[in-house]
Amino acid sequence: MSEAVLSVIPTDPHWQPEEAGALRAQALVTELVGGLAPDTDVEIDVDWYELPSVVDSAQNLERIGCPRCRASIDLEWWADLIEDHEDGFPTLDATVPCCGADVSLAQLDFHWPCGFARFEIAVWNPETDTLSEAQLNSVARALGHPVRQIRAHV
Repeated sequence: MSEAVLSVIPTDPHWQPEEAGALRAQALVTELVGGLAPDTDVEIDVDWYELPSVVDSAQNLERIGCPRCRASIDLEWWADLIEDHEDGFPTLDATVPCCGADVSLAQLDFHWPCGFARFEIAVWNPETDTLSEAQLNSVARALGHPVRQIRAHV
């Protein structure tokens, strides 16, 4: 069975919050997605990563565009890259296969957003598909850093 995941990550892939900010943000995200009522399948994971790690949209990902030549990048290249970096990315610099340009992976044009982070709040099977801009701004204030959301189906 497919599961939905709504992840909230800092906009800076290298940034991590202090523990107090992480706890405030986790509590707020829990409240915003409908809490953890006993009759739901909602689960919340808070993850800290040593290196920037990919937070992708999984089955939602339809296409990746090159920021330099605008060509489509083969999804197999992306899948291999993720597999090769299961423990994170020491650098987000990469050479894209379409035109050979050196780019930051964070600059790739993902059709269904993906991102990189050293901190993630992942909500499994949330009661809402997305958080509004106002809600994301509230989470950012609680965390102490701007955030973005990634929606995935796994």
